[in-house]
Amino acid sequence: MQIVTDPAAMQQLALTWRARGERIVLVPTMGYFHAGHLSLMEYGRTQGDHLVVSIFVNPTQFGPQEDLDRYPRDLDRDCELAAQQGVDLIFAPAAGQMYPPGYQTFVEVTEVTQGLCGVSRPTHFRGVATVVLKLFNLVQPQVAVFGEKDYQQLITIQRLVADLNVPVAVVGRPLVREADGLALSSRNVYLSPAERQAALKLSQALFRARDLAAQGERSRERLFAAITPLLQSEPRLRLDYLNLLDNQTLAELPTIQHTARLAIAAYVGQIRLIDNILLEVP
Repeated sequence: MQIVTDPAAMQQLALTWRARGERIVLVPTMGYFHAGHLSLMEYGRTQGDHLVVSIFVNPTQFGPQEDLDRYPRDLDRDCELAAQQGVDLIFAPAAGQMYPPGYQTFVEVTEVTQGLCGVSRPTHFRGVATVVLKLFNLVQPQVAVFGEKDYQQLITIQRLVADLNVPVAVVGRPLVREADGLALSSRNVYLSPAERQAALKLSQALFRARDLAAQGERSRERLFAAITPLLQSEPRLRLDYLNLLDNQTLAELPTIQHTARLAIAAYVGQIRLIDNILLEVP
C-alpha cells in the first residue's frame, strides 16, 4: 500500500492511472477508522482498479469553538487497518498543502445545507464541499463512497456533482451501528461510560419511529409525540434538532408519503452526535 502526502504527486499518479483506462475509487475520510469506515473500503474495493482512501482532518469545516485540535488522529493505526482492507493508496496531505498561503476559493451548496447541521454549524458545509471538490480534482475518481451517517453531507456532495457537472458517481452506503444500536462515530471515543449509555437514547428514538412508521403512522406530529419523551428522559442529552425530511431535497415533511428520513443531533455532555434512519410506510 502506498502512502502519498504531496497533492501534486497524488494528482500525477491519478492522471497516469486514468490515461491507462483504469478505474479509481475514492473513500474520503478524516481518519481514526471504525467499522463504518472499513465497510466503505470493503465496498469500494469491488468498484474499481485502484482504491484510494484520503485521510485529512479538514480545518475549513470546523467552527472556531469546535473540536479541530481534539479530533482523534492515529495515522499508523489507520494505515494498518486500511492495508488489511486491500486499500491501494492512502492520501494524507497536510493542511498547509491543501490550503497554502493566500488560499481564498471556496465552494458553497446553498439549499440542502441550510437546515439540520447547517444551523448550528453555518460554515461547515462550505468547508466540506470545498475539500471534497479538491479531493476529486487530485484523486480523479470515477466513484466516491460516502457513509449515510452523515446524510446531509452525502446529499450535499451529490448536489455538488450534479450542479457542477463533476464526472464522479457519489455512492451512499448504509450507516453502521454498534451491537447496542449506537451509530459508529470517531467522536464516540470521547464519551464516558455514563454518556455512552445516555447516547443510546438517540438510536432508541429512531428505532421507535421506524417501528411506528412500519405500522402505518405517517404523521410527523404523532411520531415526534411518541419519541420526544424518550429523549427528554435522559438528563445528559441536549437535543440540537429532530427533523422529518424528504430523502433527496431534505425539505421538512409534515407527513410521510412512502419514505422519509428522520434525522437527529444532540449533545451528550460536550460531545455532539448525529444519527438518522429511513422511515418506510407500507
